[in-house]
Amino acid sequence: MADAQHEVEILLIEDSPEDAELTIRVLKEQNLANRLVWLKNGALGLDFLFGRGAYAGRNVVEAPRLVLLDLSLPKIGGLEVLQQLKADPRTRKIPVVVLSSSTQDKDILRTYDLGVNSYVSKPVHFEDFAHVVTQMGLYWMLINKPPIES
Repeated sequence: MADAQHEVEILLIEDSPEDAELTIRVLKEQNLANRLVWLKNGALGLDFLFGRGAYAGRNVVEAPRLVLLDLSLPKIGGLEVLQQLKADPRTRKIPVVVLSSSTQDKDILRTYDLGVNSYVSKPVHFEDFAHVVTQMGLYWMLINKPPIES
């Protein structure tokens, strides 16, 4: 994992060690995550993004290129993280992909109402999960063109 004081390409906010480790492993195997930070709850995710708490003093101008966000998180849930992230002009343009085990229409609709850039359901099988993470990483890190501030 990256030193939180340096530029972060991907911020993974995920409480499941198994899902996080698999996501990290696949992204690194595909050379899609040289600088990745994994945080295990929504409160730490918001602290990191806004440079407060344990991350006070972090240069928030150096925003992640991508946030991978689980919905079921301890302390502060993924929906609240997404809402705060998209409500603030400093973080609004950061692409956010919800990576969740939920396939409920209400969860998908709510995340899009809050401004999520993509919603991906976590496949149950290892190979399927690895394939989805690979495709997602290729798109967001190599194909997608993020907005450039002038």
